[in-house]
Amino acid sequence: MGKTSIQTSHVAFVGSVPENYDRFLGPVLFEPYARDLASRVAGLHPKKVLELACGTGIVTRSLSERLGSTAMIVATDLNQAMIDCGKQKFEAATNIRWQVVDATALPFSEASFDIAVCQFGWMFFPDKAKAFRESHRVLSNGGSLLFNVWDAIELNDLTNIAHSTIVSYFKTDPPRFYEVPFSFHNVEEVSAMLETAGFVDVRAETIKFKGRSGRTADVAHGLVHGNPSAEEILARRPDKLQDIEAAIAAEISRLFGNADIETSLQAIVFRAKKPS
Repeated sequence: MGKTSIQTSHVAFVGSVPENYDRFLGPVLFEPYARDLASRVAGLHPKKVLELACGTGIVTRSLSERLGSTAMIVATDLNQAMIDCGKQKFEAATNIRWQVVDATALPFSEASFDIAVCQFGWMFFPDKAKAFRESHRVLSNGGSLLFNVWDAIELNDLTNIAHSTIVSYFKTDPPRFYEVPFSFHNVEEVSAMLETAGFVDVRAETIKFKGRSGRTADVAHGLVHGNPSAEEILARRPDKLQDIEAAIAAEISRLFGNADIETSLQAIVFRAKKPS
C-alpha cells in the first residue's frame, strides 16, 4: 500500500468514529492543545478565521469561547460526519459557519481570512505543500497560519501503546493508521515547506501537556474506535478486535493505573506569516 492510499484510507472518519473520537479521545488528547491554539489565535485579534480539519469542533469551541462574537469562524473538514458531530455542540452560534472543504483546494477567494488554523490535521493532507500554498493564498497580507502536529509517537504515551499493541497482533500487513498522525514533525522539513509556499517569520515551539482521563477502558476504546484503526483490524483479523482493545487497556493500566490516569503528550506548534 503506497503512501497516498494509506493517507486516503486514514481520512475516513465516518460511522461511529466521530462520536468515539470526540467522547473518548477529545478530553485526554486534543482539548489541552485546542485551548493552547485558541489562545494563540485570540492574541492576534482576528476578524475572520478559517479552521482547517476542524473535526468534531474541539478547537472550534475553544476559538468561539476565546473570540466571542468579535470574529467569524469558518470551520471546515473533509468529512461530513465529523462536521455533523461537531455542529451538535453549538446552539445558535451565528459566528460559526460549517463547510465540507478539501484543504488542498480551498473554495475561497484570495485574502479572505486574517488567520488560518489547524489542529492535528496537516499530517493527513495528501499534498501538504499544496495545502500550505492554498492557505497562503486565502490569507490577507500580514495574516498568519497557526497549526500543530504531533511530535514523535514515542513521546506520546497512549498512542504509542495503542500502535505497538495493534502491530504486535499482525505478522504481516499490520494496521498502519498511527503512522500517519505522527509522520510530520521534522521542524526543518516543515519550515522549509512553509517558506517555499511563501510564508515568512516561521516559528516552531514544542509544547508538552499531561493527558488526563478518568477511566482506562474509555481511553482504550477511543484509541481503537475513535479513528480508522478498528476498521483496519476488522479487515484483517476481525476475531481479534476485542482482544486488542483489552490488551491496550491492560498495558495502560499497568503503566498508569485504572482510573485518573495521567500520561505524557508532546506536540509542535507552528506559526507562519504571509508577508504584509
